[in-house]
Amino acid sequence: MIPYTWLEEAAERIAPHIRATPLSYDPNNDLFLKWENHQVTGSFKARGALNKVLNLQPWEIERGLVAASAGNHGQGVALAAQLVGAQADIFASEDATPTKLEAMRALGATVHLVHGGYGEAEAAGIDYAAEHEAVWISPYNDGQVIAGQGTLGLELLQELANLPESTWVVPVGGGGLISGMGAALEAFFPADGTAIEADESSQPVRKPRLIGVQSTASPFMHALFTQGSQAGVVELDSLADGLSGPVEAQSLTIPLVHKFVNEIVLVEEAEIEHAIAYAWERYHERIEGSAAVALAAVLEQRISARPAVVVLTGGNIQPELHQALLDRSAHLE
Repeated sequence: MIPYTWLEEAAERIAPHIRATPLSYDPNNDLFLKWENHQVTGSFKARGALNKVLNLQPWEIERGLVAASAGNHGQGVALAAQLVGAQADIFASEDATPTKLEAMRALGATVHLVHGGYGEAEAAGIDYAAEHEAVWISPYNDGQVIAGQGTLGLELLQELANLPESTWVVPVGGGGLISGMGAALEAFFPADGTAIEADESSQPVRKPRLIGVQSTASPFMHALFTQGSQAGVVELDSLADGLSGPVEAQSLTIPLVHKFVNEIVLVEEAEIEHAIAYAWERYHERIEGSAAVALAAVLEQRISARPAVVVLTGGNIQPELHQALLDRSAHLE
């Protein structure tokens, strides 16, 4: 489990290096929208990477840092490596988003391209870290990374302290973010989920329901959550590239997701595409596919409960792809 003290320490540790991201409300859809696309590096992933690296010992930093990433975690690790003066080696698919690859390099990381998808990049990174006795920084299978991601949950709890009841909708890949947010909720509410008093003048506040979202193109955590195994899952190309790939065997996040998460739902690629265009047309916000799964789930009524708190995890989409999706959306109208 992730102790609450870890979340508190993470919040204090990373505070000088991250942003408190905007939270807006859409009254027409009864949605609270948390815009982590405004985070440093354009993604929530900086939270976990910074917390992990800033918590390392000097002798660990000297060994260098190794990670695998579709791009966002790698940027977070590269940024953290800059702060502590460490070498960062990031393994990524050769098919990763070019702007994400360039952003990692611009932050000083050495990027190793691997044939295949995220799963192959992760395996190569783990092997490289072991061979070179470097520090492996998983994007999800690490208690300090999960605690760093959980600071997003703490931020939302402060911002929505007087909201009587809600459903939190969170994109899921390896489960680091939703596990951290679940740990934050667990610390604030009684084990049975009964209401607590926010203050004397407000209504009682009930523990939010926590729902994860994945694409049907890469439903590994969904399979683990619903069937207890990811064996036999067939992965297809997805706009939600940051959520792709199998979950590491025996990952910490597997029992945490089972403990904290109420449900994991799936959305189709066409629905993710629509949500990307909708975010731009309605809110003038640029989001990537990995963030859009959460918005798609509420727009398409996969999740009908309101109010819903939708976590938009990042905005690092290839500009040409974003424009093409907008053009296609305009043509369909």
